[in-house]
Amino acid sequence: MSSAGGASEAPADGTAVAAAAAAAAAAGVEGEVQPHANVTASRVSRLLMQRLRKSQSTTVLYGEPESALEQLSLHDGGNSFFPQLDGAGSQRLIVVANRLPVSAYKDRSGRWQLQVSAGGLVSALMGVGNFKTKWIGWPGVYIEAGPERDELTAALHSEGYSPVYLDQKTCDLHYNGFCNSVLWQLFHYVPLNIDSKLSETRMLQFQWGAHQLANKIFAEVVLQHYQDGDIVWVQDYHLMLLPAILKETKPRMKVGFFLHTPFPSSEIYRTLPVREELLRSVLKADLIGFHTYDYARHFVSACTRILGLEGTPAGVEDNGSLTRVAAFPIGIDPDRFTEALEMPEVKANIAQLLNRYAGRKVMLGVDRLDMIKGIPQKLLAFEKFLEEHPEWRDKVLLVQIAVPSRTDVPEYQRLRSMVHEVVGRINGQYGTLTHVPIYHLDRQLSFNELVALYAITDVALVTSLRDGMNLVSYEYVACQRDNAGVLILSEFAGAAQSLGAGAILVNPWNINDLSQAIEYALMMSDAERRERHRQNYMHVTIHTAQTWADTFISELNDTHVEAELRTRNIPPALDLEAAVGCYRRSRRRLLVLGYNATLTTAVEAPWQPKKHFDQIQALTRVNPAAYSCLAALAQNPLVDIVVISGGEKQRLEEVFSDLPIWLAAENGAVVRPPGSKDWATLMDAGSSEWKESVQLVFEYFCERTPRSFVEQRGTSLVWNYKYADVEFGRIQARDLLQHLLTGPISNAPVDIVRGSKSVEVRPVGVSKGALMEKILGYMAEHGRGGVEQTEFVMVAGHFLARDENVFTLFEGGEPNSSGSALSGPQADTLLSTLFAQELDQLPASITPGRTRSSGTSASGTNLAALPEGQPAAPAALAPPPPPGDVAAAARQGVPQAAAAAAAAAGENGHGRPQRGAAAARNGGQSGKVQGAGDGVPFKLPPKFLFTCTVGRSMASKASYSLSGSMEVAMLLHKMALADGIPTSQLHMPGMSTSASFDDLLHQLMMAEGSLSSSL
Repeated sequence: MSSAGGASEAPADGTAVAAAAAAAAAAGVEGEVQPHANVTASRVSRLLMQRLRKSQSTTVLYGEPESALEQLSLHDGGNSFFPQLDGAGSQRLIVVANRLPVSAYKDRSGRWQLQVSAGGLVSALMGVGNFKTKWIGWPGVYIEAGPERDELTAALHSEGYSPVYLDQKTCDLHYNGFCNSVLWQLFHYVPLNIDSKLSETRMLQFQWGAHQLANKIFAEVVLQHYQDGDIVWVQDYHLMLLPAILKETKPRMKVGFFLHTPFPSSEIYRTLPVREELLRSVLKADLIGFHTYDYARHFVSACTRILGLEGTPAGVEDNGSLTRVAAFPIGIDPDRFTEALEMPEVKANIAQLLNRYAGRKVMLGVDRLDMIKGIPQKLLAFEKFLEEHPEWRDKVLLVQIAVPSRTDVPEYQRLRSMVHEVVGRINGQYGTLTHVPIYHLDRQLSFNELVALYAITDVALVTSLRDGMNLVSYEYVACQRDNAGVLILSEFAGAAQSLGAGAILVNPWNINDLSQAIEYALMMSDAERRERHRQNYMHVTIHTAQTWADTFISELNDTHVEAELRTRNIPPALDLEAAVGCYRRSRRRLLVLGYNATLTTAVEAPWQPKKHFDQIQALTRVNPAAYSCLAALAQNPLVDIVVISGGEKQRLEEVFSDLPIWLAAENGAVVRPPGSKDWATLMDAGSSEWKESVQLVFEYFCERTPRSFVEQRGTSLVWNYKYADVEFGRIQARDLLQHLLTGPISNAPVDIVRGSKSVEVRPVGVSKGALMEKILGYMAEHGRGGVEQTEFVMVAGHFLARDENVFTLFEGGEPNSSGSALSGPQADTLLSTLFAQELDQLPASITPGRTRSSGTSASGTNLAALPEGQPAAPAALAPPPPPGDVAAAARQGVPQAAAAAAAAAGENGHGRPQRGAAAARNGGQSGKVQGAGDGVPFKLPPKFLFTCTVGRSMASKASYSLSGSMEVAMLLHKMALADGIPTSQLHMPGMSTSASFDDLLHQLMMAEGSLSSSL
């Protein structure tokens, strides 16, 4: 029986329109990705092209197929944009599941034989013809290493299967323990079963450890068979840790994940002790699929509320990295059932059943004997129907097939006893000597017996309390081609979203309504029955298992292509060795470092209790390794260090008061020279009349938004909602923007800057780039001298788009040209659509009541006016970079661009070739000396310039990127070694001088937490 044992693990009909033409992805897997101006529109066209190829009525609808396809072809300069589907067969699909789709057994001669298992997933993927499919999974048996295992492995390899061998203890703790006793129950809304005994908690830890070990073993086997260009498709909740392990080794691997069970609401899921680890691991996949939109929505909500990430209509975004989340409804192979109806054996069974049940209506239930299948509710509703309608007692029959499962579990044993008790009571009360109302079977039927039973059934009852999909309903519809029976379907089954148009949807917990639905189905007119069946049958025959697999794989290919387009705008990773080489060859150096997320880390010691994401943010502290290196570098008189932050000066004083470095707080409005305790004000804030009104608005929204707060800075005010509920905070932030734009500050000389989870009001012109120019001039006048000889400049920070003009400043650009806010007319237009847009679609900076031109960057895109984190247009669509512009070439996807740029530095004297933008602004002259009025005391661009964005995978004005504070610390460490500072001096105050820097890094990386140290 194909579904009774795995109905709840079958996928549903997806609402996400998948780009079904595998052609685009098959051609662009490892080769060059072809650009196009409208990727979204092309997805629809590819879907239409694929359906035209598959349609048997193409000639009738459009004439000749070739001409129809020619009309829909996309051309770019006379060349077809997307390649034909014929080449898709060269791609290989690696399906990773907990169990292989075959059962291994020994024949009489002692040789291993393989028998294909029945099930929706197997039938779906067995029929994928566009790919060479390879299965990886547990073979279902454990054999000690030796000749016998080698024989089984060879037999499996000959059929395209690769086994994963788990020892019995690991398998039991992983599969029966963590997967079935924890994840499966929780995903089906069954609370975790933790008794008052401490041993239960220890057992959970052992199960979690075995689960991690099993996923690592699976990953090792996958990596052994993986080849560049392969698609890896991970199946179900057993392997939720696998995407992260694979991506860690092969970052460019195409990984898809599909969950064949429901995904619970965030309030249920958050009870899982290892909730963060599983979510973060699954998010490493390129595409995550679910049965229904509800499950996908629950997953995105869990990522938002538990991890604090941004949920978008397309998926989940984390610092510019997007994981697509969509619904893909699975189906069955209807031809298998319709062809079986023509078999002589099935026809004989049908005739026998019709003769036996003559004169009575037949109702059917096919389920696994499981708590979530709602068998007791079904029996109680039938009992109530017989009680209220005595005229039907000898005219209706309920056949209930309950396939035993997990017979050794006490809860299942009690369920079986209860079902038998209810069946006996009903048969005893309403049965006669010649008839009983319920036929109950505790066994599995053969496929032919099941098809015959489906065919003669008048009403099918699916009363699941929670089900991922339930393919029994699909199989019943496929076998009712002539009879047109009625389907009563639980609204808690995933199939309800697919077959709801033709089925009678019921709440299985409402026994009265379920009883009335039985009456309505038995009394339904022939015309209504056939119309309902027609709608269901059309869906089952169109949304087949093959369509499900093709759609998911095509969508995965398209997702990978779009990710490649997005990453073309992301600055390449900085080559640390090349940067340090330029640092070593320069005479005078300047390091400009941001504070938040650049020098700080959210390190959590492994022995501390696990904290929610907002508490971890609250405990953010400076990275000890970075601090140690800064302290060492600051002793070099040829190195000037500036730490710039948008926060208050008190915070910087607390952390860096003992270091002889420059501190710039409030975006650079106030500066403290090295060795001084006095702060100098570099910018007159002007009139502060607007602050009182803004303060009142912010305090009002603090009252409305729990856990939000106001930061009062010298030149600005910030309303921060990073600790509030994410979704509610975004709604309140949009409302607050509307209040500010229409309130008393509508004509005030201020900018409204939107951060990731904050809204800041600052005077016009305040930005890190504009004030950095003043800081450099102040350093020349009040510093220790020699700033004019600066040859090496490193600027690194996790800055808002508004403040990234600090990068362009050192390239010779105007600091105000790339960070200006929206002008007055644009702000007025924004107001009219404020409530109709999502918060992340709003500009990052708004200037209310002012009319001035909005500056754009040299590339033509005003990044400051883009939503925070939104990428600019694909670089592939932009004009080609000037010759020698290696960094710009890297942005266009040229390999080893960073290394080439650094290598070029040794020959032409520049750490990084001048950007096309800077060259244009300088009239093509490199090495321009700024005038006295400009405030910059050295040549721009300097001889060696490295601008780096930190911790963001999104478009940036910077030339390079650093992953986070740990990589910043490593870079500073290499610079300190280049200055000849012994490693023994790189330590935190109070630490043992014998502790090496490598040991410190190792301790910090372990403290940041990995999957193996979560419990």
